[in-house]
Amino acid sequence: MWQQLIVGVIVAACALHAATRYLPVAWRRQIVYALSRRGFDQARLAKLFKTEPSCGSGCGSCGAASSSSASACGTSPSSGAASAPTDSSNTARRVILLHVQR
Repeated sequence: MWQQLIVGVIVAACALHAATRYLPVAWRRQIVYALSRRGFDQARLAKLFKTEPSCGSGCGSCGAASSSSASACGTSPSSGAASAPTDSSNTARRVILLHVQR
């Protein structure tokens, strides 16, 4: 009895880890939206599934950094997205140039 319960918990934890890491971003956003509609905290789910909190209604402007588009969907803008610098020194936008020699 206890062994089956422990194995079930381990399998559930592994399935959650696989879902948060290897699913496409669009699927993770849909999971976050579906769970938030059922009463779970959207900010915590978005952090767990490594996505941004959004309305999920398909309007397409929820992921934008502007506060007007986020408020149009019914969510408040993320504090990190609103204060992120947009200059070229941002480390998240680095490009690695590859030179192919034939």
